[in-house]
Amino acid sequence: MAGQTTKIEAGPNELKRALGPVHLIALGIGAIIGAGIFVITGHAAASYAGPGVVLSFAIAGTGCLFAGLCYAEYATMIPVAGSAYTYTYATLGSFMGWFIGWNLVLEYLAASSTVAVGWGGYFNDFMNYLGHPVAAQFASAPLCVATDVHCSTYTPNASALDAIAHIGFTGTYFNLPAVALIALVTIVLVVGVHLSANFNNLMVAIKLSIVVLVIAAGIPFVVHANQTPFIPPNTGTWGHFGWSGVLRATGVIFFAYIGFDAVSVAAQEARNPQRDMPIGILGSLLICTVLYMLMSYVLTGLASYTTLNVAHPVSMAVEQLPATKWLAPIVNVGAIVGLASVVLVLILGQSRIFYAMGSDGMIPKLFCDVHPRFRTPWKGTLITGLFAILLAGALPLDILGELVSIGTLLAFVIVCFGVMVLRIMRPKVARPFRTPFVWIVAPLGIIMCGAMMAWLPLDTWLRLGAWTVIGVIIYFVYSLRHVKPTRWKLEDQKPAAQAAE
Repeated sequence: MAGQTTKIEAGPNELKRALGPVHLIALGIGAIIGAGIFVITGHAAASYAGPGVVLSFAIAGTGCLFAGLCYAEYATMIPVAGSAYTYTYATLGSFMGWFIGWNLVLEYLAASSTVAVGWGGYFNDFMNYLGHPVAAQFASAPLCVATDVHCSTYTPNASALDAIAHIGFTGTYFNLPAVALIALVTIVLVVGVHLSANFNNLMVAIKLSIVVLVIAAGIPFVVHANQTPFIPPNTGTWGHFGWSGVLRATGVIFFAYIGFDAVSVAAQEARNPQRDMPIGILGSLLICTVLYMLMSYVLTGLASYTTLNVAHPVSMAVEQLPATKWLAPIVNVGAIVGLASVVLVLILGQSRIFYAMGSDGMIPKLFCDVHPRFRTPWKGTLITGLFAILLAGALPLDILGELVSIGTLLAFVIVCFGVMVLRIMRPKVARPFRTPFVWIVAPLGIIMCGAMMAWLPLDTWLRLGAWTVIGVIIYFVYSLRHVKPTRWKLEDQKPAAQAAE
């Protein structure tokens, strides 16, 4: 049949197809709604864009929409685990597939660890509220950078490169809340994707209800003086307010949008991927973009943007007015639940990328071993959880957060490019979902995501370069010698379907 575009041999390592469109939309929302709303919005407003961060979310969301349309075409053609890695391997060969897969490893591991650290901060505040604080030795990371006032190597006005070069210590042992969260999420993911999806659906319902409550309760009390001027004047430095600040903020808050990539990662566990993947990808992206814009509008209206550069900007903002102060404890609960669901989806995504790479021989086979009972890639999930625990337990947000956005943006650029390549190389392949106006949408996706990469700080590019060098070495030492022939075959449309196009 024309809609069946990809053949994959079933076997003992086949994943269980248990996810429908509602699960997939919730999976995307579970990854997207989290750190972006509860942490990054305040930082981007206070440091770069002011109230204009609303426009930053709109710009970043538009770039994601272009990439998402390309993702949707790929996901229906190649409904297997692996996301951008698999799509790139399908069109541009094993080296480019490895290149993007290796950067997705960086993206997902750093992202899950970053969100876990943010979750730990909210959890610590909540425990303080209950009168049972977490012991200081286990409340934060032991390593720090020179720009942190609590760091042993603290250097005022240190550049970003100097800060990273002078790693210091905080005197703590490890971040226990972040480690405990990742361990729990890893166990849930090993037990089964359907249980994980239902668990995620519950957490998504809770945090979405709280987000909508804050928006609905906060809009009537927005103080327009806090949003005047809407785009604060530039300070004379590119990226520090003004329109350049709005643009710089798009690269920073792009961290908030990486979740929709996690929907395509789960394609091989979708019941009807040709129909459900576009719904999951585009549905979650559109819902979350609207919520981000509304929430950033409310936050910068309830409190001055200059006060929002804190670990808990939402609860801090609602505490500014007596009429909304009652929302603060509810927001803290929403942040704890919301960030936990993000960690779940990110570790799910990373384990499925490992599964795809292991199945292709890019990395050792144990990463694609499926549990005989739970039908999940349990070894890859445990290894993912272990590495995430090491990162979250030892590193602070300063180091982790900047590792994420650039790898995601690079993946989006390559996906947009790959869709155009495949339209030329294989024009007759059956495409249950076709990217509309592909020769406009795909180039715009490349331009917008490439621009957001260019607006990121230099040290972020240097980390990407170092990580890429390590990946290239591994590819030529191991992957090139073990890579297998493709596990799937793209089929051309049958004449009737082609004529009906």
